[in-house]
Amino acid sequence: MIASKPLERDHIKHPINLASKTFTANKYVYYAWLREEAPVYKGKLSIISAYFLSRYDDCVHMLKDPRFVRNRATATGGGRLPFPLPKSVALMAQSMIVEDEPEHRRLRTLVHQAFTPRALAHLEERIERLTHDLLDTAERQGPVDLIQAYALPIPVTVIKELMGVSDEDMPKFRTSIRALTDGLTRWSLFRTMFWDLRHAVTFVREMIARKRLDPRDDILTRLIQAEEQGERLSEDELVSMIFLLIFAGYETTVHLITNAVVTLLQHPEQLAQLRAQPELMTSAVEEILRYNGPVQGTKPGYAIENVTLHGVTIRKGSAVMPLLGAANRDETVFADPEIFDITRSPNKHLGFGQGIHYCLGAPLARMETRIALKNLLERSPNLRLAVEPMALKVQTIPLWHRYERLPVMLG
Repeated sequence: MIASKPLERDHIKHPINLASKTFTANKYVYYAWLREEAPVYKGKLSIISAYFLSRYDDCVHMLKDPRFVRNRATATGGGRLPFPLPKSVALMAQSMIVEDEPEHRRLRTLVHQAFTPRALAHLEERIERLTHDLLDTAERQGPVDLIQAYALPIPVTVIKELMGVSDEDMPKFRTSIRALTDGLTRWSLFRTMFWDLRHAVTFVREMIARKRLDPRDDILTRLIQAEEQGERLSEDELVSMIFLLIFAGYETTVHLITNAVVTLLQHPEQLAQLRAQPELMTSAVEEILRYNGPVQGTKPGYAIENVTLHGVTIRKGSAVMPLLGAANRDETVFADPEIFDITRSPNKHLGFGQGIHYCLGAPLARMETRIALKNLLERSPNLRLAVEPMALKVQTIPLWHRYERLPVMLG
C-alpha cells in the first residue's frame, strides 16, 4: 500500500533493495537521496547485487557506452543468466533486449515492421472504436476497475490483431499473457516457472506451427517467412520474439494508461487544464512518462572492463542498472522536477529508455494512451476514484510502477 507517512531520508536502510516493499512505497525519496548522496551505489535487486545509476547524464551515457553490454556472458565469460532457469523462463530472458550488436540489429530489424508508422496508422481507427465499445460497457456497470475494464483490454486486443491470434485461441492467449506478465510477481513462483510458462511456450509453438500451414497478413507470419528466406531466425528465437512483442506492445501500455489516470486525478488543476485544452494531450502523456511512468529502469548492463564513475570503480562483469525513474526527476535537467506540469517543454525524459534498446513499442504505447485518455475524459466529465486515494496499492515489482487495481466512477 502507498505509505501513509513519507519515509525520511535519515531512515533509509542500506543496502537499498529495489525489490523491497519500503523501496516500492518510497521510491522517489530513495531516488532523490541516491542522486544527491550516492550517484553510483552498490545495492540489491532481490538477491542480486548491482550498481545503481540515478543521475540523468550518467544513465544516458551508460545506455550508449560500449563498455556496458546486455549479454552477461560477454562481460563475465560465464552464462547469460546469473543462475540456471527452466527453458521456458530462459526463453523470456534471451530476447533481443539482452543482445548486443550486431545480433541485436538483426533481430530488431525483423520485428520493427510491427511498429512502423504505416502499421500504426492501420491500428488507430481500430483503437478508436475499441475504446468506445469498452466505455459503452463500463458506463453501465457503476464502479469499475479501470484496469480490467479499459486499460488492459486495449493492448490485449491490439497485440492479438498484430500477431494474428484467432478468436478460438484467445482464451489460451490470455492465459499465456497472464503467465508472462503476472506469474513471476505472485507467491506461486514455482508453479509459474515450471507449469504456467511451460504451457505458454507450448501454446506459442503450436501457433507458429499453424501459421506455417496457414499464413496470414500479420507480424507472426512475416517473422516466420523471414526465417524461411534465410534470416536464420530459429524457432526458439521466434518464441522469444513473441514474448517480447507481448511486453513491448502490451505490458507498458496497460500501466501507462493506468498511471496517467491516477496522476491526473491526483492533480485536478492539471486535469482541468487538459480538459480545457485537449491539444495538450501529447504533452501530457510525455509528462506522465517522466513524472510517474510505469518503467522505472532497464535490464542490467554488464561492464566489460573496470569503469570508474564519481570515484566509484565498477568492476568488470558487474551488473549496472540505470534508474530511469530517478533520472526523470534530476533537477539539473528538469526545472522543478517534483512538479507535474502537462505543458513541460522541453521534456527529454527517459521513460522508454535510450540508445539501441529504446523501447520498440513506444510509438504504439503513446498512440494507445493518447486515444484511451482522450475518449475517457470526453465521455467521463465526472471521472473520480471510487476508493480513498490511500487505498490504491502499488505492486512490489522492481523497476516498475504499477497499480494492482484502479476503482473509479465514470460519468
